[in-house]
Amino acid sequence: MSGAAESWLQEFIARHGGVAGTIHAVAGEVLALRAAVNIPPKVVVVTQSIPSGKGMAGLAWERDAPVHTCNLKSDETGDVRPGAKAVDANAAVALPVHGEGGAVRGVVGIAWMGERTISEGELAALGAEAEAAPV
Repeated sequence: MSGAAESWLQEFIARHGGVAGTIHAVAGEVLALRAAVNIPPKVVVVTQSIPSGKGMAGLAWERDAPVHTCNLKSDETGDVRPGAKAVDANAAVALPVHGEGGAVRGVVGIAWMGERTISEGELAALGAEAEAAPV
């Protein structure tokens, strides 16, 4: 994993009052884990490589749109995979990051303690900042 990506992620999480997060980069047909902060080791293992459409990060990549939940543990949409429910957090969002030409080049995830509703304005601000992630 990248030291620069982990440093950026730690700062991003702190600025937004989060408790955990990840950065994944598009690597061919999968998202490859580049950085993880406060993610349980077993979750790190299962999120090393994520196919398009699987879990919040894979769905954010597939849909080219933020995927969020107000509570990882009780989400019933099917967007949250069992591994994500093991993270000690509640609200979470996966944000697509774009490269030149507009294609998704990665996904940034952030999670918070406690349930919370993430407004469209907050999603837009988080997404704009995530575009600077060193994917």
